[in-house]
Amino acid sequence: MSANAVTADETPTSVSTRPVVRFLQGANLLGQTPFIAGNTLVEHAEDAGVRIPTNCTSGTCGTCMVTLIYGDVPLPDILPPGLDDYLVEECARLGCIGVPTGDVDVDIRPPL
Repeated sequence: MSANAVTADETPTSVSTRPVVRFLQGANLLGQTPFIAGNTLVEHAEDAGVRIPTNCTSGTCGTCMVTLIYGDVPLPDILPPGLDDYLVEECARLGCIGVPTGDVDVDIRPPL
């Protein structure tokens, strides 16, 4: 059997799904782009042709606040001034400092 042969119980390694970052506004898909480890939500949005407004780019102002619908965008240990516990409970993330870890769906509107 060759190294690339696949049995009936296996899936080919070349048929893997690459994580995607999707940007929505309500139910409307605005754009999507392949996940790139280490890139922020704003960087992914730019790659997808979606504009998320920014100002400070450090998590201080909250201009880039979005709503996490699906996936994981870890929060810093100490919340930046642009977020508080209530907003985090409402799934708010800051696009300028939020770095997804894989498949993510984001509503570009804040949870307010």
